[in-house]
Formats: sequence, C-alpha cells, structure tokens
Amino acid sequence: MKNLVLSRLLAGALVAASVAAAPAAAQRPTFDTTARDAIVVDFQTGAVMLDKNADQRMPTASMSKIMTAYVVYTYLRDGRVKLDDRLPVSEHAWRTGLGGDQSRMFVPYPGDVKVEDLLRGMIVQSGNDACVVLAEGLAGSESAFVEKMNETAEKMGLTNSHFANVHGLPAPDHYMSPRDLATLSRHLIQDFPQFYRYEAEKTFTFNGITQGNRNPLLYKDLGADGIKTGHTEEAGYGLVGAAVRGGRRVIFVLAGMQSPKERGAESKRVLDWAYREFSDVTVAKSGQAIDDAPVWMGTTDKVAAAPTRDATVTLWRAGRKDLKVTAIYNGATKAPVANGQIVGILRIAAPDNDPVEIPLAATQEVARLGPFGRMAEATGYLLWGKKR
Repeated sequence: MKNLVLSRLLAGALVAASVAAAPAAAQRPTFDTTARDAIVVDFQTGAVMLDKNADQRMPTASMSKIMTAYVVYTYLRDGRVKLDDRLPVSEHAWRTGLGGDQSRMFVPYPGDVKVEDLLRGMIVQSGNDACVVLAEGLAGSESAFVEKMNETAEKMGLTNSHFANVHGLPAPDHYMSPRDLATLSRHLIQDFPQFYRYEAEKTFTFNGITQGNRNPLLYKDLGADGIKTGHTEEAGYGLVGAAVRGGRRVIFVLAGMQSPKERGAESKRVLDWAYREFSDVTVAKSGQAIDDAPVWMGTTDKVAAAPTRDATVTLWRAGRKDLKVTAIYNGATKAPVANGQIVGILRIAAPDNDPVEIPLAATQEVARLGPFGRMAEATGYLLWGKKR
C-alpha cells in the first residue's frame, strides 16, 4: 500500500513532504454556554465545533416546526400542491392555540388560506393553527401528516426524534435531540434552497395583524437567515440558528435557556465564537489532480488522481499547522482504468478532528497493455520485484 504524506501550504500548492516530528498539537478551543443542550455545526463539512448533550432527547417546542416545514416543502417540490393553492380551515385548526399565550396566525373559521401565507404564518409567526391547516389540507388529517414527519425522520437517520403533533406543543413521546435538529436543518437548506427564504423574514401581516419573527439574530448584522425559535414552560427558550459570513455557513442549536434575553445574547455569543475560532480549509478542489496513482498492466504505470469532491475540513485556527493529508492506495489499480474510476482515498486528519476520507478518482483513461506488453510486465515483476 502506498501511503504518500502530503502537506498543504495554505497560500500555495499541494506538495509532497516527509514526515517530521510534530510539535505539540494546539489545544482545541472550548465554549462554556449557559444553554442546557447545544451543538454547533459547520454546514459544508458537517464538523461539530461544540457538543453539549447533543444526543439528549428533549422537548423541542416550536423548533419541531422545522420538520413540518420540510414535509410541506416536499409536497411543493413534488407538485402535489402550489404556493397559491388555498387550504380549508377546520374548527379543530382554528381552535388550536386558543387560550393562554400560545402562538397563532389567527386563521379564519370558516374560511380558507393560501399555502404560502400558511407557510409564513407557521415559520415567521410560529402559528400553531397554521401548522394544523397545512397538515389537514395536505395529508387529510394531522395524524396522517405526523406519520410522514416520523417517516422522514427515519429516512434521515434521526435516531433521537419522534413527533406526536405538527406544532411542538407538549405531548408524550414528542422529542428531538440537538444533533437531530442540526441534521434536519442542514437537509432543509440543502434540499430546498428555493423555499429557504421564509425563515429569514422578519415580519408577516395576515388578517390585519402584523407579527414579528422571534429569532433575535435576524435583527442584528450577523449574517443570520434562520431558522426557528421555540419556547414552552417544559422546553425553556431555544433557537435553531443559521448564518453565513464570508461564504461560510454555520448552524447551531441552543436549548433550555431561561429567557428571551438569554436566548438572544447566548446565540450571538456562540455564533461569534464559531466564526472567530474556526475556519474551513480546502486542501484540494473536486477534480483537481493532486497525485499519481500506481497502475498495473497499463500503457502507463501511473494515472493522475483527483478528489471526487472538494477536500474541505473545518479546523480551529491554531490547529492548521497539525493538518495531515495522506493519499492511500491499496496497491496498483489493474488496467484498463476508466476516467473517473476510484483508485484510492484522500485522508485528511487533524488532532481532535474525526478524519475525513474522500475517494480519489482517475482523471483519464489508461488502456491495458497488449499480450506481449503484459508478458514483459509480469516478467519484470518476477525478476526485479517491480514494474517497468
């Protein structure tokens, strides 16, 4: 197996290097958040920058409306409903949220509401009534829609999530974990960029009533564009936040805080920390040849190899010097070699980071030697223990 150690000069090109004794690794930065449960994730790489009870099952309150929105977006994507379609308001939907300080869109009963207005009512105003109108209008009943939410969670691999309703009001067996919320949010942004715009709206007016988005980050110059707040007595104050700065997106989940003020202050603090202490480093671009993979019985004994996707990792700033990039080949690839054929693995590692492995693909074809050439190749290997 060929194990070529490569080092990246961050301002230059990828070059071969020898392995030298490494200095003591930099200490990964930590963050002491007042949130009961938290996770901070880099959107592009999926790297976790902060994990505090990230797999703890917890009541999610209105943050579970992210899944409700995701399922509605699948209906829109598949053409099963349109934004300007109107859905009827049932008495059950109208009564949802009546009494107390529960969030409402104030849908009319009897009446019907446009799908796009219902989306804004659910996402911007956090209307529980809007969620039920959408669920009943699209799936026939709230329980049928909840089944689709749980099916979607299972397909995504959200192992610490289960839904009992569409709005997040307290109910037995209704929970998510911070990690699952972050994973769901990455899917929401990746899968539905055409709809991921409502989450950034600051206000929405319906039925003569204007309500503001409860996401405190939207009102500050922080690059924030989502995603959803949540609050019940049981869950405390929470926020699933997302922001983009310098082309880099960060997603975070904070839960179990004591007040809206703490939620706003802590969210800003954790976001600033994530951008200050961490950055994305691209070792090589997708399709960019970085090494020569060995070839056996081919018209040439090597072929240029390139990663199949951008080789990007999230590193704390002081840890860049400890980055190690290794091209690994499990022996030579037997010819013929097709353009795009996987010939090895690019392994990117840094202290306290989970290693990232990206397939390396041939960037051109390599034909197989003819009979006499193969005979000479085999003879040379038997005599000298190596290829031509």
